[in-house]
Amino acid sequence: MRTDRPKDSTREIKFTRNYTKYAQGSVLCEFGDTKVLCTAMVEERVPAFLKGSGQGWVTAEYSMLPSSNRERKQRDISRLKLDARSTEIQRLIGRSLRAAVDMKALGERTIYIDCDVLQADGGTRVTSITGGFVALYDAVRGLMKAGLIRKDPIKNFVAAVSVGIVGDQLLCDLCYEEDSSAMMDMNVVMTDAGEFVELQATAEGRSATRKEMGLLMDLAEGAIRQIISKQKEALGTDE
Repeated sequence: MRTDRPKDSTREIKFTRNYTKYAQGSVLCEFGDTKVLCTAMVEERVPAFLKGSGQGWVTAEYSMLPSSNRERKQRDISRLKLDARSTEIQRLIGRSLRAAVDMKALGERTIYIDCDVLQADGGTRVTSITGGFVALYDAVRGLMKAGLIRKDPIKNFVAAVSVGIVGDQLLCDLCYEEDSSAMMDMNVVMTDAGEFVELQATAEGRSATRKEMGLLMDLAEGAIRQIISKQKEALGTDE
């Protein structure tokens, strides 16, 4: 039974912008005790498949620091390969953030979003997407201020949240204890236009009914709208 907040509420969400010195966009994004450092860096080149197209690219990388978990996590470099979970998550982050950007307006340049989990307490991927967008937004604003692009390539705000069924309760923004005991959980990515970018749902323990899925979607939509309002507040925009 959740006691720290209502079933439909997120944890406390914080954005600390300009967290590092050299990245064009950087933010420490916190969902409760989950803390992810998200940075955005711009390179004036694109992958080979986009050369000469006039289009840009947004991509992401994701990793967890060894001390981010209760037990030390081995660095990927020590195994000489990225683990499957990190690969799947960074592809999700990249897809989610590309949904926010007009690649033609961005021009032939790449924005790299790096999401490094400093502390994990459930929801690292949704925290990375939400914070990654703030870093992306700041990097784009820097490009516009420098006169490198004229048309704003940001089409929509994007944020994400987790929802799930824990002990037959429908809960929003699961912490680690809730996530680890959830019978069904789902990660939802949505724009401020109310359009869904991605849904990742998994049942383990019991399946969900169509009605429950609808209720979970409603729960996620309401939470993401609140999260996007906090993004806009942190960025000082009423867009």
